[in-house]
Amino acid sequence: MPENMPPDASVQAHWQTFLAFDYGTRRTGVAVGTRMLGSANPVGTLAAEGKAQFPLAAAYLDEWRPDALVVGIPFHPDGAEHENTLRARKFMRGLHGRFGLPVFGVDERYSTTEALAGGADERQVDAQSAAIILAQFLRSLE
Repeated sequence: MPENMPPDASVQAHWQTFLAFDYGTRRTGVAVGTRMLGSANPVGTLAAEGKAQFPLAAAYLDEWRPDALVVGIPFHPDGAEHENTLRARKFMRGLHGRFGLPVFGVDERYSTTEALAGGADERQVDAQSAAIILAQFLRSLE
């Protein structure tokens, strides 16, 4: 499964760029970050459903040329999976299949709550959540 695929080894670790997604059935937040800086920035939202998200994602991949992708995987507070967990994993497989990049899954519990607590409004919350997910992933690489 693509969740455990490493970034391209031909790219020096400190230069690696990652694009992250906070998957949603109607809106998916997008963030970008680099391993060198260890930070993530919200860059937009895929405002589409189902397969219509992939052409929108392609535009971000063309712009940012990431070495790997990160997708937030939702769980219940107790760690149990639910319907959106399966949908997010399906989205991961779709990204990997369409774009051929390594894809990492990250537990995204409370990322939306954290984004709202940080002042994100309804228009920004998905992209800000993606940035929180990516920052968490980048910290795990240290």
